Amino acid sequence: MNEIEIILEKTTLSKDDLVTLISLEGENRNILLKKAQLVAGKTIGNNVYYRGLVEFSNICSKDCFYCGIRKSNKKTERYNLSDSEILDAAKFAYKSQYGSLVLQSGEQTNPAFIGRIGKLLKSIKSLSNGQLGITISLGEQTEDTYQYWYNCGAHRYLLRIETSNKTLYNTIHPFDDNHSFEKRISCLQSLQKVGYQTGTGVMIGLPFQTYEDLADDLIFMKNFDVDMVGMGPYIEHEHTPLYKYKNKLWPLSRRLEVAINMIATLRILMPNINIVASTALQAIDPLGREKALKNGANIIMPNITPTNHRKDYLLYENKPCIDESANDCTNCINIRIEMAGKKVVLGQWGDSKHYFSRNKNL
Repeated sequence: MNEIEIILEKTTLSKDDLVTLISLEGENRNILLKKAQLVAGKTIGNNVYYRGLVEFSNICSKDCFYCGIRKSNKKTERYNLSDSEILDAAKFAYKSQYGSLVLQSGEQTNPAFIGRIGKLLKSIKSLSNGQLGITISLGEQTEDTYQYWYNCGAHRYLLRIETSNKTLYNTIHPFDDNHSFEKRISCLQSLQKVGYQTGTGVMIGLPFQTYEDLADDLIFMKNFDVDMVGMGPYIEHEHTPLYKYKNKLWPLSRRLEVAINMIATLRILMPNINIVASTALQAIDPLGREKALKNGANIIMPNITPTNHRKDYLLYENKPCIDESANDCTNCINIRIEMAGKKVVLGQWGDSKHYFSRNKNL
């Protein structure tokens, strides 16, 4: 056996092992990917689950240096879908048997926003006869807010850590009380305490980021005992402060390779979690999401945001599918999943097996 095969035979992977795996290229990389495919087949099977994605507002109180909808970006056309538009998207997901819905927006913490989300969650549960699972990704909130939304019907929450390296975190965010690394960690802890299936994720290929940082990210996810992960390549946006470092970034093709390596390695490290094949992968490679599904991912999120607003929810450049209708997006993704040799499971929530294994009383 060569070095990579020896590493992959271990029951516990060290940080050095993780650095080796996520930095692989060439034939040795194929050994990693084949191992991830084998682990996925044994633990989560061949199934892929849908999450109908509704990006309902790009109004945000945060000013993160990497994000195209940051508060200070005056060149973004702001929008906020009406309740009826959001509920129409939910009805589409329900009728299309997606099984689950994701509500995502820029971060707001005012009482009107919090109350509105609660009412929408109850309405979505009502219109789907309780059959639509609901994931929300609405940023940092108080534990009371998380509890309120949980009581209203949400049961999964995605809050990306972005990077587990505090120094790097402070480099890609304003260094102030509104962008605190400690608060992000505290919010993730609150989500687990409330009872959510808790998801996080990181960006891959950030300025100043190293393979060691990415290995620490995987260790963070493992130690935090997350249930689901949404991570993908960092793609720069010209109207953000980080754009000035664009010439110091890994080539896009390398960011994609390492992102797939991260997905494959995480599947080996945490065999029964849910892993998203992110849209950012497709922004680099038309087959990016298929590659993720083939090598460890099992969740995909068809965009069902009204087409006229998709171009305004640009966290990064070259976002794909901004001109497609919800039906077009579904048809395209169905084909992509088949190309990856996977099977779409309709009408099921597709909850994280890991969540139930760490909550054995449920």
